[in-house]
Amino acid sequence: MPNTLYDQDLQLWIEQTIQQLQNHQFEALDIEHLIEELVDLGKADKNALKSNLTILLAHLLKLRLGHDVPDSMKVSCYGSILEHRQRVLNNLADTPSLKSFLLEAVEKAYPDAYKLAIKEGKLAKFGVRIPQETEYPTVCPFSIDQILDEDFYGL
Repeated sequence: MPNTLYDQDLQLWIEQTIQQLQNHQFEALDIEHLIEELVDLGKADKNALKSNLTILLAHLLKLRLGHDVPDSMKVSCYGSILEHRQRVLNNLADTPSLKSFLLEAVEKAYPDAYKLAIKEGKLAKFGVRIPQETEYPTVCPFSIDQILDEDFYGL
């Protein structure tokens, strides 16, 4: 059974904590939970960056390997690249310290992007050639500059 405000109503706990901070009532703060929430907040920013990179990298890979598919089939990849690259750029603009995490984030995101690109590639229809798994590079073939370049599409 919950016995603290944090356990009973997180939103109310947040409001109370903000008031305590604004009123300099530091002795009343629930320090343990405050630290926990701040740690989680930092993880959330990193996870959002990694998630957006995963989708961006997967679609860059699909375009690189699917260069021979009809343009009409490339449209959704282009749209996804534009959207997720902008999200990555926004993540970095909103939290500039994430730039120091960017290389690590790409390294963490690429294995998932690799798997996603392969799975989505296998869904190809209309007589389009399905790339073999061995055609997909196991190490990210894109530089940070390419990943962030708003005019780069993996081709």
